[in-house]
Amino acid sequence: MATATIQVRPIIGLEIHVQLDTKTKLFCSCPVEFGAGPNERVCPVCLGMPGVLPVMNRQAYEYSVRAALALNCTIARHTKWDRKSYYYPDLPKNYQISQYDLPMSHDGYFEIPDAAGGRRRIGIIRAHLEEDAGKNQHDHPRLTQVDLNRTGTPLLEIVTEPDIASADEAYTFCAELQKLVTYLGVSEASMQKGQMRFEPNINLAITANGTEYRTPIVEVKNLNSFRSVRGAIAYEIQRQQTAWQEDPTYTLDRRGKENRGWNDDRGVTEYQRSKEEAHDYRYFPEPDLVPVDLDDAWLERARASVPELPLARRQRFVEAFGLSPEDADTIVGDRATADLFEAAIEAGIEARTLGKHFISFWSMHANARATTIAGLGIDATRLAELARLVQDGQISATAAAAIAEKMLESATPPGQLADELNLRKIVDTDQTASWVDEAFKANAKAVRDATRNPKKRKAAAGFLRGQVMRLSQGKADPKLVGELIEKKLDARAET
Repeated sequence: MATATIQVRPIIGLEIHVQLDTKTKLFCSCPVEFGAGPNERVCPVCLGMPGVLPVMNRQAYEYSVRAALALNCTIARHTKWDRKSYYYPDLPKNYQISQYDLPMSHDGYFEIPDAAGGRRRIGIIRAHLEEDAGKNQHDHPRLTQVDLNRTGTPLLEIVTEPDIASADEAYTFCAELQKLVTYLGVSEASMQKGQMRFEPNINLAITANGTEYRTPIVEVKNLNSFRSVRGAIAYEIQRQQTAWQEDPTYTLDRRGKENRGWNDDRGVTEYQRSKEEAHDYRYFPEPDLVPVDLDDAWLERARASVPELPLARRQRFVEAFGLSPEDADTIVGDRATADLFEAAIEAGIEARTLGKHFISFWSMHANARATTIAGLGIDATRLAELARLVQDGQISATAAAAIAEKMLESATPPGQLADELNLRKIVDTDQTASWVDEAFKANAKAVRDATRNPKKRKAAAGFLRGQVMRLSQGKADPKLVGELIEKKLDARAET
């Protein structure tokens, strides 16, 4: 069989756990706090002590419905809670409160950009709400320690159809989903804090000699980065193909399903155990929580809370503002920054001028401070005023960058900063001509290249423009500088 011509089609689905950004846990009032000391944020309810009763966190349910609506899911008007029973050291109750046969939402889809510049639709089987388990820590060589602070934290579990066709497409899906949930304001979705975790399910449809074979379905557990998602899936595709070619009985009907872990250091998946089926968890309705029933008015309020989504907004920025897809993606990546951009545009600013500022120096300052452009605290009015100074030809792009740096330190209007820093352009033909003359005298070789070698003229003229701008300390009008240089070069060439 190893020598037969085969066709391989990956079949990939994802289970994603998104921690919802609530102040308290799903069924108790313990605070959700990253970095607290071990077992400091627990109570009898989340520890499952005898006689305690859970109380549902309303905001967690509202957040989960908002996310499900953005995923184009059908929202269940009636849903209930179920106990999912299993033993594990970080699960103090020996069961998890989840949703089984009546999830809060189902049958949706999520669109992601494809390589051809279009959109690819990935089906969503369900999105339901459940509580998190604790965390096992393996720092000690002789024992495993358990931190239960995370126990009871609200999670939105999103389960996709097996529509994903490659490791790269899975990477894109996860990255776009992170943008979505942060855009909606329902999750911080920080991988470093464990607020978004991925479990891909992978197998292959292998066609050989007219017969299709399906390899065992492998679920790779608890991946916490986009890179590890891509790496684990790519490895599994190759591993499963090799395993089947070496042994054609390596099929789903003979081997079943299995769980594997990702060894990031070695770049391989490692066998953990056979995969549980639903009946292994002994689901039954949670007796201590009433079902949830939604009315039309509540659902409409939830629907109204869903903003324009990142992919649609990105496309609108390209079409309405003339931004490149890459620049639009950078600006739209943070909802508050995109809102700030549009607020500045409403002041009558050219989108391309403002876009250049956002992509260049404003992004640089935001990255240096580990925040977003909106997080810099510069309001739309001041952003627009700085862009208008450039747009109207009063200052150069270099001067705008210098003024922006001062704007981070002072509430002084950009126009006043331009005057204080003496950065307004000098549109004076005589003064500019004297700078051009000085640049020509100091750079005789560039002048010779521009006048004697047509192939070098463009580069030499650009160099001379830079020298004039340096002499003028950025205050010369670039357009006037270019015109005077070309005129002077033409005259030299004629003589």
